[in-house]
Amino acid sequence: MTDAIRPFPPGFLWGTATASYQIEGATHADGRGPSIWDTFARRPGAVLNGDTGDIACDHYHRMEGDLDLLAELGVGTYRFSVAWPRVQPSGKGPANQAGLDFYRRLVDGLQARDIEPTLTLYHWDLPQPLEDEGGWCVRDTAERFADYVDLVARALGEGVTRWITLNEPWCSSWLGYGAGYHAPGIRDIGRAAAATHHLLLAHGMAVPILRAASEATVGITLNLGDHRPGSEHPLDVAAARRADGNLNRLFLEPIFHGRYPEDMLEHYATVEPGFSVVREGDLDLIAQPLDFLGINYYFPSTVVDVARATEARLAGYFVSSHDPFPDLELRSLETPGRDRTAMDWEIHASGLTK
Repeated sequence: MTDAIRPFPPGFLWGTATASYQIEGATHADGRGPSIWDTFARRPGAVLNGDTGDIACDHYHRMEGDLDLLAELGVGTYRFSVAWPRVQPSGKGPANQAGLDFYRRLVDGLQARDIEPTLTLYHWDLPQPLEDEGGWCVRDTAERFADYVDLVARALGEGVTRWITLNEPWCSSWLGYGAGYHAPGIRDIGRAAAATHHLLLAHGMAVPILRAASEATVGITLNLGDHRPGSEHPLDVAAARRADGNLNRLFLEPIFHGRYPEDMLEHYATVEPGFSVVREGDLDLIAQPLDFLGINYYFPSTVVDVARATEARLAGYFVSSHDPFPDLELRSLETPGRDRTAMDWEIHASGLTK
């Protein structure tokens, strides 16, 4: 890609996006059940300032006004997520009609304002009763997800322009079950690997259900990143390869090629349950043809092998003191002087092109 200014193609849509737990509030209203984020946010020290989503932006009660704001912005599409515990409070069984009615009004309201609804079916708020039974670490949750998707697709299929099965399943599996930074706050690499497979299996189960429900396009959204070695040293190159495998290839390859990367299977071969949960036919189901891939890009990362961290410090880099995934045996580098966000993420737009 060159630095020349390129026009956006005809039909390009500018839009914006939200997530149910981040904006809706009303966590106890109209039959909604608890999610893993309701539980996690109440854990002392888990969330900055002890904040919860109990009220958030109060979108549940301010929806019409919020839609008017979107119309004023002139957006062409709006990506939102359905809260599974609002539609199916226990994660199984009949639908909560009040929850479905809320999203029906949302879809209708978007259409009335000529804004295309882009609906994400899972943006991290797993019903707590399913987590109590094992969460994404067990296969049953993928099957329950398929039932939930069927409920939503039958209720909202007419009017949705595009479906997104999962938002950033890496975050759900590796931050939720591996590092413990996200709900449900578990630190177990073997369970994170199992959760990865069951999330992807859930995606695969959802696709044919959505195809049958409407003519809307179907895809998945991944958070992908450019992982660069801090030097040409073979150890650093291998560290960057491991980082790329965990964040990118562990999801891209099964979705688009029907296989897990061999180096990642070897890397996680000794953890339990890990990828021992994969059954015959699973990967064929996961590799359903898609209409689009959603990409959430935040920042690139420069990494070195853990054994070379001292050398990187001597070279003038700030080196992280720890890594949330010790099995990857790497450290992230920060180059002094580069612009960073309030969340301390490096601003590096060209990383999206890698």
